[in-house]
Amino acid sequence: MEINCMVVDDDEISRLLVKKFIDKTDFLKLTYEFDSAVAASDVLTKDSPSDVDLVFLDVEIPEMSGIDLMKSLNNSYPIIMTTSKEDYAIEAFEGNVSDYLVKPFEYDRFFKAVSKVKEQLEKEQIIAESNIDIFVKSDSKLVRLEYDHIYYVEALADYVIFNTSQGKKIVHHTMKGIEKRLPASTFIRVHRSYIVNLKQIGFLEDMQIHTNDKIIPVGSSYKERFLASLNML
Repeated sequence: MEINCMVVDDDEISRLLVKKFIDKTDFLKLTYEFDSAVAASDVLTKDSPSDVDLVFLDVEIPEMSGIDLMKSLNNSYPIIMTTSKEDYAIEAFEGNVSDYLVKPFEYDRFFKAVSKVKEQLEKEQIIAESNIDIFVKSDSKLVRLEYDHIYYVEALADYVIFNTSQGKKIVHHTMKGIEKRLPASTFIRVHRSYIVNLKQIGFLEDMQIHTNDKIIPVGSSYKERFLASLNML
């Protein structure tokens, strides 16, 4: 499993150290780097990118603190706090951070933290792959949706729409959260606003997916991963 990482820290030396450790770890890949929590928030809350699986987050950052950013994400992403002070540990763990690294930390402590995240993500994926359905809360009811009957999932502000053989089901959730709960062998993010069921694709033309009378564009940043998931001759 490859874990895509975002590093958020206003201290350049600290960012360089985390980047060095990421590069040293074969299952980690750096995809974003920010010196501002505001800039990171713009990406994480507006786009819900599929190329972020883990966030390394400093606490004391100008304009918006790491704690404030963590609270705004509503547990959509595993977070490892990186800070020079222990004072924020209780508040951080109350926010369900995956780990709390006090600077300066060595590689062995870093590796222990990321290994714990990897284990949790793999466990979540195993659970998703072993199921054949998902229960979603829609219109005050828990509705059972079989994976094979889901055509695609579409983002709508703070909600997502499951487009299924049973009609549309609107759920208050994030695209990132839904993406984590669906089996990666069947469902794939193809656009910041769309997750598609590979089994429901009719055909692909000019990087547009045709499924259930719907045309879904494939975003440029999702193209490579999407094409790699297809069993093509």
